[in-house]
Amino acid sequence: MIHVDKLIIGFDSALRTLLTPAQSLRPIPGKELLETELTDTERKLSAALMRINHVGEVCAQALYQGQALTAKNLDVQQELEQAAREETEHLAWTAHRIDELGGRKSLLNPLWYGSSFAIGAISGMLGDKWNLGFLAETENQVGAHLESHLQLLPANDEKSRAIVTQMQIDEAIHATMAMSHGGVALPPPVKLTMNLASKVMTRTAYWV
Repeated sequence: MIHVDKLIIGFDSALRTLLTPAQSLRPIPGKELLETELTDTERKLSAALMRINHVGEVCAQALYQGQALTAKNLDVQQELEQAAREETEHLAWTAHRIDELGGRKSLLNPLWYGSSFAIGAISGMLGDKWNLGFLAETENQVGAHLESHLQLLPANDEKSRAIVTQMQIDEAIHATMAMSHGGVALPPPVKLTMNLASKVMTRTAYWV
């Protein structure tokens, strides 16, 4: 049974994710680098890619909160909540970089958050081993997605590259954590469905 206090905390997390600027305890990767000159086309490309990454972090916040809400094991709940706090830094980094590039965040962030929260909550109800397996697969797919962005970002956009590189490192750590706590590999059809849903989200977020 889900306690009311957990629902209140979840609602508060949603409001903070969607309405308040995220904070980062760690310095923003690449902050010390000088801003390189980008063409208008390069700047728009970088801003769009960072918008996609920001949407990914909005989804990560919601996913972790939903999973923690329904996770049955207290240790798993705490690990998920800690991972969510770390993902908040990614949210701050990507938002900061979007502002620097003169871009904007996705207009559909409330939709992304709500749908990801629901998926996370359902995942948690299936049991901790599947909950953690879903988390690990999500992080693995995000890692591959970030690798593709390193190929797409303008070669001279070193500040965006520094952020994406550190995010990729952190996501790999989260995936390892999930499996080390008892996560199991998901069936191939589930992985394929997750991948297709991710493509819909990224292509939409590129423009909206």
